[in-house]
Amino acid sequence: MLTKLEKAEQKWGGSNKLVDQWLQHRRNLLIQYFNIAGLAPYTAPEKSLPTTETVKQFCAQLVDYVSEGHFEVYDQVVNECEKSGESSKARAQQLLPQISETTDAALDFNDKYTEVESDDVLMDLDADLSKLAQAMETRFAFEDELLEQLYEHHSKAAS
Repeated sequence: MLTKLEKAEQKWGGSNKLVDQWLQHRRNLLIQYFNIAGLAPYTAPEKSLPTTETVKQFCAQLVDYVSEGHFEVYDQVVNECEKSGESSKARAQQLLPQISETTDAALDFNDKYTEVESDDVLMDLDADLSKLAQAMETRFAFEDELLEQLYEHHSKAAS
């Protein structure tokens, strides 16, 4: 996922302040994900469960990222795509429901781990992180396609 993010940053970085901020937030989310999942390069010397506080911080970051897309980024991208024609706008609008489907996985994860009072629930963390990673990878692919629509618009406008 980090490799795909780096490609996205190389391709679209610097083209739009909102996009740059959004990609940076995605990077922060992924770093935190790898940290709590205990994946390289963030692996602890000895594999152990993260603290409940660390998981709660990740949940907050996850919800912030998902919310930022829905309430700040997507509408602006669709509006920009509208300027380049109906087909661009239509494709962007097709992507939104597909992105929204992945939101449930993020919210379910958040609901389960935000109110954690005991470390017992953390025994499911690896399996839940795996499910979340699949949903987020799908989400990132759709978001990247949305950014591609925006990028194509700006490329045509600049020509």
